[in-house]
Amino acid sequence: MGQQLWVNPLATALADGPTLVAAAAASCLPTAARCTLPPGPAFWYPGKQLRLTASGRISCTAGAPGTARFDLRFGTIIVFDSQPIALNVAGKVAVGWRLDLLLTCRTVGGGNAATLIGQGTWTSEAGIGAPAAIAGGNAVFLLPYNTAPAPGNGFDSTAPQLVDLFYTQSVATGSLTLHQYLLEELG
Repeated sequence: MGQQLWVNPLATALADGPTLVAAAAASCLPTAARCTLPPGPAFWYPGKQLRLTASGRISCTAGAPGTARFDLRFGTIIVFDSQPIALNVAGKVAVGWRLDLLLTCRTVGGGNAATLIGQGTWTSEAGIGAPAAIAGGNAVFLLPYNTAPAPGNGFDSTAPQLVDLFYTQSVATGSLTLHQYLLEELG
């Protein structure tokens, strides 16, 4: 039997995030797009879902483009990790990308008892295996990349959680800028 559910936007990006060029993990969100999720059973329960959609532009160098990696953090805790995604050896300049994630709460509790399992897709011409621009199309990767889905690191669902999206490139020869971001509560 069907249920009546709703979608609640929790956070959006009203401006671009920083242009990331270092080979180090850093937030790709503008500061105002980071939101704090409330604590306790009124918000967190097994089966609770969050949906994240983000997009922007990415560049990678030809020959040794390295990898791209996204992780969702609650404070300093990584609750979802895309794993390193191989980039296009042909090199790409300022091409689009899109990240779609669905996260489901598996467990709740204090300390590190609460967990989320996440799966999604990353789509971009900058991904390895994307057809040449004249052929059209993009590479689409199921996330987490090249590994079996599993719950992320545990967090404390009895405490408020600051949500942030991080990006890491393995070489300092590319760049990434987030243009759009939406975090939604599905209930």
